[in-house]
Amino acid sequence: MFTPCPGWGRSGLRFCQLRMWIGEAVERGPGRSYQARPYRSGGCERWPRSEREVTLPSPARQTLKKWTLLVSPFGRLRTQLSCDLIVRPLDPLIYPDSDRVLVAVSGLEGGVQGLDGLQVRYDEARNEISIVSETIDPQASVEVDAPLKFDLNVKSSGSGCVKIQKMECDNCKIATDQGTSILQSVKSQKLRVQTKGGKVICLGTVYGNVDIHASDKSAVTIHKLQGSSVNISTEDGLLKAKYLYTESSFLSSAAGDITLGSVHGRITLQSKMGNITIDSSSGYLEASTHQGAIDVYVSQLGEVDLKSHEGSIIVKVPSALQTHLQLSAKKVDVNSEVQVQEMAEAHKDDGITVTGVINEASNHEKWIKADAPKGTVSLRSQSWFQSLKMQD
Repeated sequence: MFTPCPGWGRSGLRFCQLRMWIGEAVERGPGRSYQARPYRSGGCERWPRSEREVTLPSPARQTLKKWTLLVSPFGRLRTQLSCDLIVRPLDPLIYPDSDRVLVAVSGLEGGVQGLDGLQVRYDEARNEISIVSETIDPQASVEVDAPLKFDLNVKSSGSGCVKIQKMECDNCKIATDQGTSILQSVKSQKLRVQTKGGKVICLGTVYGNVDIHASDKSAVTIHKLQGSSVNISTEDGLLKAKYLYTESSFLSSAAGDITLGSVHGRITLQSKMGNITIDSSSGYLEASTHQGAIDVYVSQLGEVDLKSHEGSIIVKVPSALQTHLQLSAKKVDVNSEVQVQEMAEAHKDDGITVTGVINEASNHEKWIKADAPKGTVSLRSQSWFQSLKMQD
């Protein structure tokens, strides 16, 4: 279970919504303004403190300042803030031309400092909205409604959290210090997230080429990634993904565990000290760890290559899987439920290598290779139904 830092979330805690009449500053380039008009706040939406939704009382928050900017579609949003930020798409029924960016600052009335230093500008030549402040109170929150297809370059300092919700971008860049980054149902040709100490959470399905780097004890938690190329690295934090549908994925961790659900495509995993666990692998899999253990269920086979330098390896296969085997370790344990033909043993020094064939496999490109020179390699039978229960 992970614990995001406080932020917004329509189904999270501390949800409040206010209707009020507030004057708007409307800009399109220098020197142009429009008449104030009624505004209905989207409310402040606080992110849940855990995966289970909890509703707790909280101080009333309200919109303190807002802007409406007339823009051209397919622009870019750039932010540099030290408070929470949420970016979501405009309501297409209200703004069918996708020609506005709405910016609102919310917080406790009378309790937010530094609003005068908040700069909200539109560069018409570059088609870029910039929202920048070095002095805004970390207790404030900035909400942005932008055209659905808008590039994002978001930077957050301190404990400021970022949530990107249902946006579509050619390029999306997010950089945080200690704050949590939440991406919910985001589509991007290039998506890059970098954090020095905050969590990274992907909700729903995130589409595109993804590059996530999490330093220190930052954890990365993913529901589903789908794209051509995925590159994710952590240092001491857990790297957890429920579904990966990619052509090529490279996941690594220095000391954290790597825990995956159902993975498809060409997957490469590396960990120095952490354990590697995969509930279901379909395709090419290469996994290595120095001190950790490896536990993998191979549901459909391309080629599997597993190595633990100092730990042990458990390989689970369905009864109908056809594959060649090469299992090397200090000790090899083949469960009697696995029917291995042409089994042979070769002893060398204090190790053993077991080779064989399961279900008369004829394709020599389908291999399971497991190497644990100081540990045990165990081969077991497991049904698809058992694997599905583990994923749930």
